[in-house]
Amino acid sequence: MKIAVSTMNGGLEDSVSPMFGRCRNFTFVDIEGKKIKNATVEQNQFAGAVGGAGIQAAQFIINEGADVIIAGNFGPNATSVFSQSKIKIVSTQGNVKDVVTKYINGNLKTTAPQASSGMGRGMGRGMGMGRGMGMGFAQQPTAPPVTKEQEIPMLENQMKLIEQQLEQIKKRLEELKKK
Repeated sequence: MKIAVSTMNGGLEDSVSPMFGRCRNFTFVDIEGKKIKNATVEQNQFAGAVGGAGIQAAQFIINEGADVIIAGNFGPNATSVFSQSKIKIVSTQGNVKDVVTKYINGNLKTTAPQASSGMGRGMGRGMGMGRGMGMGFAQQPTAPPVTKEQEIPMLENQMKLIEQQLEQIKKRLEELKKK
């Protein structure tokens, strides 16, 4: 099995990046049985793309032969690409080695493609500069409109993920300031 993890700097001791398409690096972890055999780091050459970073990064992960992708957050375009492939999506935070170990031991569940925690079109292209806020979640093009009863738990889940991401960012800033 091959697991791809969106990471800040890369490697097993790094943190899972809160973003998928615009993460700095991908750490690819080869698994045999339930053991980590190898880890390699590849730069995300699409992180600075003007548009379509999620789609391009998702295609890169597919081309690399990953079976699972782990990131803090997935936008709707990347989620759509992954939902059409056989790659499992896991949305979580934490240390790469710990998260991969939890996954291979069955302690992390995959994320349903329609329930992406992405913030809609524009996430990562301005981080809240008015583009896409409130434009919906990663619904398939033919999905019915989201009802109020469906949207409330989705927004609550999204808020929890953002809070986790903020804590991860704070932790990383503290680590960088200590160096």
